[in-house]
Amino acid sequence: METTGLIASFASSGLTVLSFVVALSIIVFVHEFGHYIVGRWSGIKAEVFSIGFGPALWSRMDRHGTRWQVAAIPLGGYVKFLGDANAASAGADEETLAHLSEDERRHTMHGAPLWARAATVFAGPAFNFVLSIVVFAAMTFVSGVATDGPEIASIRPLPQVNELRPGDRILAVAGIETPDYAALAEAVEKLPPSATVEYRVLRDGKEITVTGPTLMPPIVMSVQPRSAAQDAGLMPGDVIVAANGQPVARLTDLQTIIRSGEGAPITLDVWRDGQVFQTTLTPRPRPVPTEDGGLETAWLIGITSSFFFEPATRHPGPVEALGIGVSQTWGIIEGTITGIASIISGAISSCNINGPIAIAQATGTAASAGLDSFVWMIAALSTAIGLVNLFPIPVLDGGHLVFHAYEWATGRPPSERFMNAAMALGLAIVLTLMLFGLTNDLFCT
Repeated sequence: METTGLIASFASSGLTVLSFVVALSIIVFVHEFGHYIVGRWSGIKAEVFSIGFGPALWSRMDRHGTRWQVAAIPLGGYVKFLGDANAASAGADEETLAHLSEDERRHTMHGAPLWARAATVFAGPAFNFVLSIVVFAAMTFVSGVATDGPEIASIRPLPQVNELRPGDRILAVAGIETPDYAALAEAVEKLPPSATVEYRVLRDGKEITVTGPTLMPPIVMSVQPRSAAQDAGLMPGDVIVAANGQPVARLTDLQTIIRSGEGAPITLDVWRDGQVFQTTLTPRPRPVPTEDGGLETAWLIGITSSFFFEPATRHPGPVEALGIGVSQTWGIIEGTITGIASIISGAISSCNINGPIAIAQATGTAASAGLDSFVWMIAALSTAIGLVNLFPIPVLDGGHLVFHAYEWATGRPPSERFMNAAMALGLAIVLTLMLFGLTNDLFCT
């Protein structure tokens, strides 16, 4: 490998690792802070708040008697409450509890009322969801939302003839009326298979007819990590002009060729900065949504696309932005649950269970795309981590909540023997899933 290529490879790997550690540390801090602050509010004393595991690199004692620390292994974190035997709050430190008065025991995780313990446990995932909602809402508030009518803010570079201008409001495409973006999206499927179409637009207060590119050409907006497109060197801004020698004017033309090939290699002619080059890639099976809300496997190359223009935007109010943040967070939750159900049912491959390598690569790709993309990835991962922590598996927050629900229903907590066995089983399940995801990262394409 040439020296420049080796340096670029190291730089890329360094960015991937750094971005993953930064993203994970932020998400873990918010999750553990949820446990900490709700525990403190409900009278449970935290002894240690740690980002990372292992030896402490930095620590400080606050006025509440909690030691805040950053540890050497930045792959998680924990809050250790008074009376806990370990960082997972999996058992009681009987020796410590034996020396506490009744009032002091009230400030432990094991002597607090059931409502306080349950609220403290649930607060971790809840704060992950709150982080996601706030980030999505803030990004929406800053970047804005599309105006009600289709209006062009800027035009992406394309090889086709384009007489459209920023500021044009699209009234009709190829004779199809487009009063809003819903109508514009429906028009995509109805346009003829040509590289250019006629537009009726409102420009400077006058209606005129101009020629422009088809609404959704096969332009690369983003490249998914660990995809055929990434391996083939495709980049955002590339425009695919032909596939296997066949001209492709619309994204749907490219999708049809990919589907009909059923995973066979495809040679693409790609336009980039005024030049055309060829590259060959092999589509890979990936999950896609179905009309009934489920998932199925389809052959994909790993790109996203959009309209040929950037829509004009307006700034939403705080309430509208917050609603969009909630909607986006809920969409990730729904998508995650649907994906898990589809894997269990066999509708999609278990290779879609990602491990730390794939997640780190996705985070690195997001960081490379810019700060807004990286922040969005942090919010999306925060939702996913919050949801996973609610799974009813011992050692996870969801498992603790199941134990609390049992205590509420029966009036007594599970026996220590049962708890120990359940925690061991839960740890085995979690480690098995982590190993399975890591195996997928290494051997699934």
